[in-house]
Amino acid sequence: MQNANYLRALIFEMSRTVFITRRERFSAAHKLHREDWSAEKNVEVFGKCANPNWHGHNYQLFVTVKSSVNDSTGFVMDLKLLGDIIKEKVIIHTDHKNINLDTPFMKDVMSSTENICLAIWDQLFDTISTQGATLHCVKLQETENNFVEFYG
Repeated sequence: MQNANYLRALIFEMSRTVFITRRERFSAAHKLHREDWSAEKNVEVFGKCANPNWHGHNYQLFVTVKSSVNDSTGFVMDLKLLGDIIKEKVIIHTDHKNINLDTPFMKDVMSSTENICLAIWDQLFDTISTQGATLHCVKLQETENNFVEFYG
């Protein structure tokens, strides 16, 4: 009976997990290319994204965290604090930058939207974990029609 009560309480608590999302934006240039490929092969594989003079996007970044609601604050996490973390760990390194050349966490990494999204997750995970919430999803929207989501 005691185990059944514990399980019911655990299920109840899990069912009360709340997800919140913060959106931030940044504009950045990048180029998809491999140094070990010819210019022709880069264009064949990456198309106009292999433009030797780079190209840019106005990215939208959605960071979702989850937790139960804190009884004292009514928050899952303070959204201003979440925004500050995102700005410190990601935005100052990407906004109006060349992702291939200026973004330390993208050094020697192909700057596809998929890889940028994974790198952003890595930038945020530890810091968010210390704030009593769990990083649930990073969504990076590159264009009106294209976005990547990573759930860890």
